[in-house]
Amino acid sequence: MNIVVLVKQVPDTAAERTLSAADLTLDREDTDLVLDEINERAAEEALTLKETVGAEVTVVSMGPDSALEAIRKVLAMGADRGLHIRDDRLHGADVVTTAKVLAAAVRTVGDVDLVLAGNATTDGQSSAVPAALADLLGLPQLTHAREVSVDEGRVRVERETEDGEATLDAPLPALVSVTEKINEPRYPSFKGIMAAKRKPVETLDLDDLFPDGDGNGFRVSRTRVLTAVPRPARVAGTRVTDDGSAGRHLAAFLIAQKLL
Repeated sequence: MNIVVLVKQVPDTAAERTLSAADLTLDREDTDLVLDEINERAAEEALTLKETVGAEVTVVSMGPDSALEAIRKVLAMGADRGLHIRDDRLHGADVVTTAKVLAAAVRTVGDVDLVLAGNATTDGQSSAVPAALADLLGLPQLTHAREVSVDEGRVRVERETEDGEATLDAPLPALVSVTEKINEPRYPSFKGIMAAKRKPVETLDLDDLFPDGDGNGFRVSRTRVLTAVPRPARVAGTRVTDDGSAGRHLAAFLIAQKLL
């Protein structure tokens, strides 16, 4: 069985996030970067399947040089090989471009049985890349999985969203996106960290992935941020002492805010 797991390096959620003054994209230079926590759970699920049904796990990440740290961490956890998509022309890539590039990268791996990803990343939170990727690869998509099992050429997931729960089943190959509820990732062992240094990581750019295209004309983003202003400071609320008229005060407030 051949599994591809998609991961991304993102700013630490505990750190303050700022926008780059140059292009108003997320500033990744002056902040702590970590492996996205939901992607880390997707990696753990890939490794669990490797141990239970037998598989080779390839970890794929798109990003600058620092993204190699995220790849190495998953290799230290137990993945077999890495694929790093590194190209400055992809800075600020939108969902469509990201999905196209990842689809091209997955195709280079060969006959893939299962693609695993997080349902969202903590930096963009678009939750759209897995679905777009599945469409480009022509794979059934099983999203928002909190439990995954593979048996006799099929994958089954327990899906949970705000609307309820469902059981989904599809033939392999398929794409599955997982939520933060699916598992608790393992910590890389010292032996795993040392072994990761010897595991192969292939680096590809746009010219490698699209040899017949013009990488210089690659449409990285279909949107552009024109302006950004700091979030306004919170102001003190209005305190109402209930002397029997609090209900009227509340109704008047909601009407003034056009909430009634």
